[in-house]
Amino acid sequence: MPMPVEQSMASPSQTRATTSRIALVTGGARGIGAAIAQRLAQDGHRIAICDRDETALSHQADLLLALKVETLSVAADMADPQAADMICRTIEDRWGPVEILVNNVGITRDALVVRMSDEDFTAVLNINLVSAFSMSRRCARAMMKARWGRIVNIASVVGQMGNAGQANYVAAKAGIIGLTKTLALELASREITANAVAPGFIATAMTDQLPETVKDAYRSRIPLGRFGTPEDVAEVVAFLCSHRAAYITGQTIRIDGGMVMA
Repeated sequence: MPMPVEQSMASPSQTRATTSRIALVTGGARGIGAAIAQRLAQDGHRIAICDRDETALSHQADLLLALKVETLSVAADMADPQAADMICRTIEDRWGPVEILVNNVGITRDALVVRMSDEDFTAVLNINLVSAFSMSRRCARAMMKARWGRIVNIASVVGQMGNAGQANYVAAKAGIIGLTKTLALELASREITANAVAPGFIATAMTDQLPETVKDAYRSRIPLGRFGTPEDVAEVVAFLCSHRAAYITGQTIRIDGGMVMA
């Protein structure tokens, strides 16, 4: 059973322009998730992050505390069917129900279809898609009672265009897009929005490991001529979580430098 690893608090800034909400970012210890957590912290929200890497989680919590916002970190493995309830109960016991949910956690286990094992296919779907369903279901109940909420799911452009060697990842990200649309339809009457962002090639520790020839091939397909950054994604997520995006729901916004335009 996953357990809370840290519950730290700093005094929230009194100079924020936006209403402070309770935000949860899954997979919030590194990469895109960490950038999203930091960007939401800049808007003055109380930030909860969960991740299975306790070392990275502790480091990220320290960075968030430096931004003078209330911070809560929870060690959790999203492959555990009970993780969603445990995470939400930990947050509720400290602050109250989650008001902003960012489903970011994800893994890859790449292989061609004919070589991909059942275990690798299922593992990627469980963490990338099933966890988003479980977290959304758990958080939506309180959002419905409050008649306000924001759900942002991190998809990928490959969920719209496909990608050789990633049948499991593509299936999960395509599922995220469909899940987002259904959440939007079911929750709109309670002033809850659900949207997805679909990053293209984003420079992270994972993509840094690719050979330069592969990165050059990807870069040649991007009209803006560069890879995106986690901060590029975080800016769009922060907008979708704000009051400024109150009339946007059920959408998938690509953040890919123009790589996919259809």
